[in-house]
Amino acid sequence: MSMALLAVAGVALDALCGEPRRWHPLVAFGNLAARLEQRFNRPYEAAEGPAALGWRSHGVMAWLLAVLPLTLLAWALAELPYLGWLVAALALYAALGLRSLGEHARPVAQALRAGELEVARQRVGYMVSRQTAELDESGVARAATESVLENGSDAVLAALFWFAVLGAPGVVLYRLSNTLDAMWGYRNARFERFGWAAARIDDVLNYLPARLVALTYALLGDTRRALRCWRLQAPQWDSPNAGPVMAAGAGALGASLGGPAVYHGELHARPSLGEGEPANPSHIDQALELVQRGVWLWLLILAVGGYLHA
Repeated sequence: MSMALLAVAGVALDALCGEPRRWHPLVAFGNLAARLEQRFNRPYEAAEGPAALGWRSHGVMAWLLAVLPLTLLAWALAELPYLGWLVAALALYAALGLRSLGEHARPVAQALRAGELEVARQRVGYMVSRQTAELDESGVARAATESVLENGSDAVLAALFWFAVLGAPGVVLYRLSNTLDAMWGYRNARFERFGWAAARIDDVLNYLPARLVALTYALLGDTRRALRCWRLQAPQWDSPNAGPVMAAGAGALGASLGGPAVYHGELHARPSLGEGEPANPSHIDQALELVQRGVWLWLLILAVGGYLHA
């Protein structure tokens, strides 16, 4: 079965079923990752001098134990006759989060339109790691829009990219690596060394997909403004991959995003992103539409590419 048809099948399963309510494979993987971290990540205070250098190797070992066996299992199962195509479609389905993204973002926009700021703050708190209790309406809309743009890359289009490149093992490798980055890739005392490998590997795996996503956002929105924001604003962002995605997305939407935000009690002076009016509920909906149209565009490209190759 062609890669394009398998990709359509995975996207269709996500649209019809959404995230599994029970026995989600990424939840089980998260539990495994937490146990590995407890086993391999020694307390920050325990290391002095050169001994601290070994922590990166502990993080590399934990990453290998978490990711490689499952990636190899996905490869072996995908090679099975007759059943391999089903395994591939299910692997993509498990990695995608398009429907879930909408299920989280739309209630934020609806609460803002209804004037229910407290509800909107609570709902957007499910999407972002920043503190939301004191955000005003524009701050809530900004946080939700940023989350949709970034997760549209990480949890949707980048997964589709690696599926198209390497099939089931590719999407499993990417999604597990991205999950470990979300769990271990913090720059703090606990994870600065142990999470180094998870953060760097995710940066590498996301480098090309993030730029293709930024280009996709630009092509499907205000192209000139998106490209200008990408060129001028992305280098100022602390993440090499989130910068292009969010700058181009903000420019494509004509929204002003970025700016200061509080994370874990600390104020982070983030640069501004995009141009135009302050974020509002419409920008949340428009960001979702941008991601959805991006998925359809990529599926079309896969189908045309598969046809020409055949």
